[in-house]
Amino acid sequence: MGIPHHLNCLLRNLYAGQEAAVRTGHGTTDWFQIGKGICQGCKLSPCLFNLYAEYIMRNAGLFEAQAGIKIAGRNINNLRYADDTTLMAESEELKSLLMKVKEESEKVGLKLNIQKMKIMASGPITSWQVDGETGETVSDFIFGGSKITVDGDCSHEIKDSCSLEGKL
Repeated sequence: MGIPHHLNCLLRNLYAGQEAAVRTGHGTTDWFQIGKGICQGCKLSPCLFNLYAEYIMRNAGLFEAQAGIKIAGRNINNLRYADDTTLMAESEELKSLLMKVKEESEKVGLKLNIQKMKIMASGPITSWQVDGETGETVSDFIFGGSKITVDGDCSHEIKDSCSLEGKL
């Protein structure tokens, strides 16, 4: 997965010398240089983030990994929406996938936010630690606006949809 040289130069020039200021209720800060990262609000930001995410997942070996869950005969071990990523596998396989994604992320200058990480398992699971921080164990979470539960029950989603009927 490569980016042609002319596009790479274009992106570097677009981001070179970027400055920003922060506006608060008390005024605006002095302008400062942006050292790294992608610009918030830039139309290219989601595309650039997706390129990095794809690169990380490929280099972490997620596409070849046997870990995951079977859906319609395909092995699925990750779901991505914007900057949210869900990794799916049996508990020990999941820990291995997570560590591979963490390592590949660090290679490109990104860091996993352990405080935002949630762990959901269908069986008993002990809490996990990554870099000395403990990930929260949950029985459900929201992904792409839908509630994902440990038992796969979707009746709450149907009830919520039915309660909206006639209100739109």
